[in-house]
Amino acid sequence: MVLDWCYGRLPAFELLVPFSCEDLSSLGSAPASLCQLVAQRYTSLKEILPLMAAAGSRLLFVLHGLERLNLDFRLAGTGLCSDPEKPEAPAAIIVNLLRKYMLPEASILVTTRPSAVGRIPSKYVGRYGEICGFSDTNLQKLYFQLRLNQPDCGTGAGGAGISATLAQRDSLVEMLSRNLEGHHQIAAACFLPSYCWLVCATLHFLHAPTPPGQTLTSIYTSFLRLNFSGETLDSTDPSNLSLMAYTARTMGKLAYEGVSSRKTYFSEDDVRGCLEAGLKAEEEFQLLHVFRRDALRFFLAPCVEPGHRGTFVFTVPAMQEYLAALYIVLGLRKTTLQRVGKEVAELVGRVGEDVSLVLGIVAKLLPLRALPLLFNLLKVVPRVFGRVVGKSREAVAQAMVLEMFREEDYYNDDVLDQMGASILGVEGPRRHPDEPPEDEVFELFPMFMGGLLSAQNRAVLAQLGCPIKTLDALENAQAIKKKLGKLGRQVLPPSELLDHLFFHYEFQNQRFSAEVLSSLRQLNLAGVRMTPVKCTVVAAVLGSGRHALDEVNLASCQLDPAGLHTLMPVFLRARKLGLQLNSLGPEACSVLRDLLLHDQCQITTLRLSNNPLTAAGVAQLVEGLAGNSSLMHLSLLHTGLGDEGLQLLAAQLDRNRQLQELNVAYNGAGDTAALALAQATRDHPSLELLHLYFNELSSEGRQALRDLGGTAKGGARVVVSLTEGTAVSEYWSVILSEVQRNLNSWDRGRVRRHLDLLLRDLEDSRGATLNPWRKAQLLRVEGEVRVLLEQLGGSGT
Repeated sequence: MVLDWCYGRLPAFELLVPFSCEDLSSLGSAPASLCQLVAQRYTSLKEILPLMAAAGSRLLFVLHGLERLNLDFRLAGTGLCSDPEKPEAPAAIIVNLLRKYMLPEASILVTTRPSAVGRIPSKYVGRYGEICGFSDTNLQKLYFQLRLNQPDCGTGAGGAGISATLAQRDSLVEMLSRNLEGHHQIAAACFLPSYCWLVCATLHFLHAPTPPGQTLTSIYTSFLRLNFSGETLDSTDPSNLSLMAYTARTMGKLAYEGVSSRKTYFSEDDVRGCLEAGLKAEEEFQLLHVFRRDALRFFLAPCVEPGHRGTFVFTVPAMQEYLAALYIVLGLRKTTLQRVGKEVAELVGRVGEDVSLVLGIVAKLLPLRALPLLFNLLKVVPRVFGRVVGKSREAVAQAMVLEMFREEDYYNDDVLDQMGASILGVEGPRRHPDEPPEDEVFELFPMFMGGLLSAQNRAVLAQLGCPIKTLDALENAQAIKKKLGKLGRQVLPPSELLDHLFFHYEFQNQRFSAEVLSSLRQLNLAGVRMTPVKCTVVAAVLGSGRHALDEVNLASCQLDPAGLHTLMPVFLRARKLGLQLNSLGPEACSVLRDLLLHDQCQITTLRLSNNPLTAAGVAQLVEGLAGNSSLMHLSLLHTGLGDEGLQLLAAQLDRNRQLQELNVAYNGAGDTAALALAQATRDHPSLELLHLYFNELSSEGRQALRDLGGTAKGGARVVVSLTEGTAVSEYWSVILSEVQRNLNSWDRGRVRRHLDLLLRDLEDSRGATLNPWRKAQLLRVEGEVRVLLEQLGGSGT
């Protein structure tokens, strides 16, 4: 409304003056006139203050957040005042404005939480209106279109050239709209505009480049700060308990009980049990009434899914895991032993010094042997309680780590893909389409626990009235580190390994991560769809480590040049790097060239097979090879090099002096290019092996390559077939294993033709030898080839 008035879209009002009741309450009872309050808040309005009285109904006051003020409409409590120039307490000025005693013709708009509506007598109110949410689903879709298509939301930080295209943004909007139509629970959540903001912020995090330092936990913490920052549950209550602290104590308890019992649907009795647990005083029931009226619907919603009518769910599923994590890190979960033990320890601590002093004097005067024993017992009690608390932290850490590494047979996507699926409606793999999951998955719970312990989120939580002491955070982190150190050494599936790294990303503590991940030597994320945020996660967690990674496997990860650029710090730590099956084109080779030329590069093996690099890409790779001193094994299998690519390699190969193995098989090269490359390897000082099989070679070309490899003294061995003369090649298993591994991705007709040629070579060699041992070996390999031909649909004969 204020912006509309500024732009002239609210012509009914000549002057609009908004006040924050939170700001007014912070002034206390210090007297100030209405004109002074306006001038202090809006210095540009000083000149027109005399016009306020003459504006009449064209003057609009907007009083935002009335629940922050304690208003007393009794004459004995607040006297009458009609003079805008007379200093009064801010609450008294507001009461007289609402009484229409001061500036009686002025219009007033008040916003307040439902529980505070009754603070203004109804005779002073002309109209009530409750804003519940989007009454029209088309408004939801319009909001998502505007929010997700903002140009600045798709631009990467750091000038990396990463941006979400218009088509990608439109795709997100379309998928979200379809899910809103078919998934009634998320549609119910998005009835509240605040949750529409949360959905969009989460989608930006998952699908757009992530700003430095932004985590999923920080998004949820910011979401709660936007809604509840600084708000007390009831301003009339002397405890001044923050609304968020009350939420953590009640909704957090319900959320944690759901996580621990693996359920997301709650009955009315479940909700009542958590809300009313331990309530005794009338003031406590009054706070509960305020919470039920103002905030309960924000966190809990009636379930609209078939089969679960009459139950309640958290408005968005991830909020349950966030509040459960908050309940734990705030130390609100206590056993009976802990509660009693704390009271006893505090009591002993208060009187311990005095009693110890008295016992010390008495022990000197009277020879009572029991007194020293009692003296020592007083010292032991606080230590025992400290150990109880420590055991509790270890139990929490154990539960968190077990949840993180819990194997789910039917829902094994990484946690970021699960998050995206819950919003966009893409379901993960399950055991059977008609079989529902046996229980719920709560893999976000440990991630939020780590995120809430980070310094950034602890600072925001303190603003929300939920402080976490630095010492408590440190002790929790130590307990988690201890458990992670034990369970984190096991070899994890790729999706679980990414979840482990995501926990460290949420925690935002490089020293902690470096110590826990010091034993990690192999990074196997094969098959994980590496979106921009996942690349950021891996680079942020592992990019600053010191120890080398023996192998980094990123095969079939849908990587693009931007992802390679983000992951550069990780690649610099790798000795073996696998980037197969990523659809990397020539533009990616410029990043790989920079990687090979980096002075910290220690890669010895680089696998780029099954990527459309083409000759244009290899032209950039040879520049990197020329200046690299670590690479020994390079695989360019099935990269579309053709004759031109092999000719480029042949011309530039002598500029590299360390390469030992080069695989350019299945590249559609002919005899001339293959022979030129083989000739170049003869004089190479270190090259030992050259793979040229499955190229478009004639029988004469294959024989010439065999002869060249056989006559070269000290040169590289050339592998073009399964045979060497009348014997089986020692590399036959390497060739057939490559075929078996790529059987579903290669051109089946082309592979079948090459296998037929290899089978003919085997049959010819078997007919040309009389050695029974060689015949048996050749027959065995023939059988392997026939099996592959049968898998391809050939006859195998």
